[in-house]
Amino acid sequence: MKKDIGKALAVFPMPVLMVGTYDENGTVDVMNCAWGQICDYDKIILFLGEDRKTVANLRVTKAFTVALADRDHIKEADYFGIVSGNKTPDKFARSGLHAEKSELVQAPIIQEFPVVMECELAEIVETETVFGIVGTIRGVKAEESVLDEKGKVDVTKLNALMFDQFRNDYYTVGEKAGQAWNAGVPLSKSSD
Repeated sequence: MKKDIGKALAVFPMPVLMVGTYDENGTVDVMNCAWGQICDYDKIILFLGEDRKTVANLRVTKAFTVALADRDHIKEADYFGIVSGNKTPDKFARSGLHAEKSELVQAPIIQEFPVVMECELAEIVETETVFGIVGTIRGVKAEESVLDEKGKVDVTKLNALMFDQFRNDYYTVGEKAGQAWNAGVPLSKSSD
């Protein structure tokens, strides 16, 4: 029997996304964003607070990067969610991580995170209840160490962080449970 646990953010897993931008002076800023998702074949949407330093930056540069945080950099990823770029302008420098300029967009690529999407601002969605940043993905870069023999990202090598909104914990990807667009085939055949 189910027990009523009240209002809760009951979606799991949530990705731990590192959003990188430059400010008007070319200073790197990175924030931890759990509320983001692919929303089309070449689009990503991030739900951010309008007052974030990242939002001010991308309004100027019209670009950002989105990296997948990993277990090896949990301390830095969490730090990027704790400290505001509005209050600590040298937040990225304090992290000890390294950045290089994207060749495709005016945004930094954080070298330590294994997979990064280079995005151009497509649209800011602003309604009474939603503030979203939509980016067009111009390119994706991945460390060779997380690729399989076919050149695809192997999530078992990635050790990507997932955020648990129930208890504010981080997890990583575990074992493969099944094959998408295959596990349900027996049920689809029985309904014919």
